[in-house]
Amino acid sequence: MRKLLLASAAGAVLGVIVSTQFAGPLVAQEADKDKSVYEELDLFGDVFERIRTSYVEPVDDKKLIEAAINGMLSSLDPHSSYLPPDDFDDMQVQTKGEFGGLGIEVTQENGVVKVVSPIEDTPADKAGIKPGDLITQVDGESVVGLNLNDAVDLMRGPVGSEITITIQREGTPDPFDVKLTREMIKTSPVKSQLIDGVVVLRVSTFNEQTYPNLEKQLREQVEAAGGMDKVTGFILDLRNDPGGLLNQAISVVDAFLDSGEIVSTRGRDPRDSERYNATPGDLTEGKPMVVLVNGGSASASEIVAGALQDHRRAVILGTQSFGKGSVQTIMPVQDDGALRLTTARYYTPSGRSIQALGIAPDIVVEQPAPGEKPEDEAEAQPTVPQMRSEADLRGALTNDQLTEDEKKQLEAAKKHQEETAKLRASDYQLSYGVDLLRGMSFMHAEN
Repeated sequence: MRKLLLASAAGAVLGVIVSTQFAGPLVAQEADKDKSVYEELDLFGDVFERIRTSYVEPVDDKKLIEAAINGMLSSLDPHSSYLPPDDFDDMQVQTKGEFGGLGIEVTQENGVVKVVSPIEDTPADKAGIKPGDLITQVDGESVVGLNLNDAVDLMRGPVGSEITITIQREGTPDPFDVKLTREMIKTSPVKSQLIDGVVVLRVSTFNEQTYPNLEKQLREQVEAAGGMDKVTGFILDLRNDPGGLLNQAISVVDAFLDSGEIVSTRGRDPRDSERYNATPGDLTEGKPMVVLVNGGSASASEIVAGALQDHRRAVILGTQSFGKGSVQTIMPVQDDGALRLTTARYYTPSGRSIQALGIAPDIVVEQPAPGEKPEDEAEAQPTVPQMRSEADLRGALTNDQLTEDEKKQLEAAKKHQEETAKLRASDYQLSYGVDLLRGMSFMHAEN
């Protein structure tokens, strides 16, 4: 207690000295600054009144003020915005895992609405909307140059109603229309499957249900495999996951770490910096892990991938992530609206910011378009002839020394090859991850 009092006392004395020497100039500077701010506010009031009285058509005062607020926020960065009461309500519902709309995460780039990622099993996803697509029109009305909230408002509407959006896609010369039917989007943030002893956890968004769903499905798949001893490894699929709640990203990372830093956030005031650490307990008991990412993996997804990468807990596989390294805080304001304001940057455990850079995968694996072969296979095809084995030769001796167990092993190996071929054709990156985990597990068993 004495140390605290002494520190306070020393600060008080210092404050007297400083104020004695510099009170006049400091007060004058602050007064000039306040005067400048109030003059600018007077200018805003003058312009607002002239628009109300002199614009060619009557204007809605409330909409005019909201537009001014949005203009102020959008000048800061693409993720800061004003949420009117209805939008604020929608956002709160969305973070709980249920909302109405098209199922599409968007941002704004150079005045154009850009798709970050479609949410899995939603109208946008089923219609083939892709990360990086540019939305130029909604029902024939241009959204280029519109505030992001206004553009999103045009895409909202009653469940069951139809909407046509115009897409400009890189590599496609002409814009094209996509007709969608609005639905109530009920997100199931985690889906899982068991592939040849590998537990695959697909996380599509980070809402309040993400960690509880992940833990539940992880345990179910381990049980289905016959226990942790029968599990080869885990794949955490974060492809096309636009992010969401920071606390859920922290919980997901904590599920796979026993200790160490998960993420830190640093705001304008150093005193507001936060550091989040893992607690004991790895749900996977240290089994090998692979994390899949691509250009649609953003924000909370990148927090998870970056933390597991820095701790060397998982191999990151896929393509470069989106690169959103900022944190937004929702601040309720009067009239039941809210500000969505960027208040901090986040940093991975090694201290790196991924803002505008993204997470670089440890192993770069492109996902070929449907019907296309991966580059390595396409290049190898013309130069590698189909090889014949001894069993293909006419009159070759059969192997009559195989035991029943060896015959079963051969049958299992053949079945594995067939299943791998099917998976490789449908999802090359996932297949690559499964094969990688099998190799890692084999090396671990040998050691």
